[in-house]
Amino acid sequence: MTDGITIKKAYERIQTLVKKKPEIGKKTVSTIVRCKEGTTCEVVHKDWTFKVDIGESEGGNNAGPGPGLLQRGALGGCLAIGYVQMAAVQDVPIDHIEVEVEADTDLQGRFNINNSPPGSLQITYSIKIESPAKKQEVQKVIEEADRLSPVLDDFRRAIPIKRNLNIQKSKQKKMEEADQ
Repeated sequence: MTDGITIKKAYERIQTLVKKKPEIGKKTVSTIVRCKEGTTCEVVHKDWTFKVDIGESEGGNNAGPGPGLLQRGALGGCLAIGYVQMAAVQDVPIDHIEVEVEADTDLQGRFNINNSPPGSLQITYSIKIESPAKKQEVQKVIEEADRLSPVLDDFRRAIPIKRNLNIQKSKQKKMEEADQ
């Protein structure tokens, strides 16, 4: 397990580097998702590959976690990691961190029954922390980590989204047309 000193040094090293050369901190990251078998998708990013799917009750293969679970996990993971990093940076000892993320939904919007939003109506996160530090010190860690959390920021702020669409005829269709 990574210790607080290592975490703090890494945080400060990156912070110093980006202060000196801001262009290093500006980049585009990309993740590729391919549908493989019905609803089962393969997600690929650098050295990581994993599956995303929906459950059998929704017509899926249940071959991996669903997008909503990953969304909640991404938020909770980003928050928990941020608390660990900020506790290390501020030299606040933490013995245990747990983040629970709940999403309130209305499937009527998702299944085009009414005009409810198809996504979450509200997201709530609850934090449990065990620490020998003073409550005010832990609170300062949480406040600063929340302020700097990239995934929490993505949820809170409207981000411009662009769509690029590239439709091509499949090889099977081309072969059928050539046979006629």
